Amino acid sequence: MIATFVIFLREGIEASMIVAILLAYLDRIGQRRHFRDVLLGVAAAVALASGGGVAAYLTIRTYAGSRTQTIFETATFAVAAVLLTYMTFWMRSHARTISADLRARTEAALGRGERLGLALLAFQAVGREGVETAVFTLAIVFATGTRGTLAGGTAGIALALVVAVLVYRLGRRLNLARFFTVVGALLMVFAAGLVADTVENLQQLGWVHLLDHPMWNTGHVLSEGSALGDVVHSLLGYAQQPTPLQLVAYVAYLAAALAAFLRSGRPGSGHARSSAHRPAGPDAPAAA
Repeated sequence: MIATFVIFLREGIEASMIVAILLAYLDRIGQRRHFRDVLLGVAAAVALASGGGVAAYLTIRTYAGSRTQTIFETATFAVAAVLLTYMTFWMRSHARTISADLRARTEAALGRGERLGLALLAFQAVGREGVETAVFTLAIVFATGTRGTLAGGTAGIALALVVAVLVYRLGRRLNLARFFTVVGALLMVFAAGLVADTVENLQQLGWVHLLDHPMWNTGHVLSEGSALGDVVHSLLGYAQQPTPLQLVAYVAYLAAALAAFLRSGRPGSGHARSSAHRPAGPDAPAAA
């Protein structure tokens, strides 16, 4: 539940800020009549991402307990880890230009007189977040089960919408840059757990035989099947029977990713300088 809450909160805020930029700019240039086009694009993106995620989940359920399921889960873990890493660093490096880019693309669509162009712009911008969220949710479900997934996602989206409204109303008084830094670091920890899960599945499939003997078993102290074990596993990558390769992969990824992520946000870095004084309102949301 907590893992999906964090994912939906982060992705929900990012998507809502994109929509806020589009709507705020249309309002500024007196084109409120195009709000409907933007919202239609958003609705289509949400429907496609949700439908695709549900279809993928229902499809793989037909292979429950089989080698095919393990292969599919392994691929999902790997893709989710890559996407988590990529989108977190991408948003930090492009935060200073995303508002201007969206405005330019909006002007281009309006210049052509294409209502469909605005809908497609919103669809593309929000659809990326939706697809990422669907992949992350599948990874969480495969790693920890469906318990609490829906509740966590709903709570995350609800809070994301509240934060988006507050940012729109309060502007500079909310420091979204700091929020995305904290959540981004947390997602690096979550991604490290996905890397470890990927290694575990590769060893179970017999594709990797290096350092594949469990080092210990702490299941009697904290079982992955328990409520607390489920939370610790999904957020921190806890494994009750880790192999040496799992541990090495987890520590190596986490050390490298966190070091690079935190270093990119230091005052001396170009990205930090460009975002330090950027307003947190809808025209220039502070991001990771």
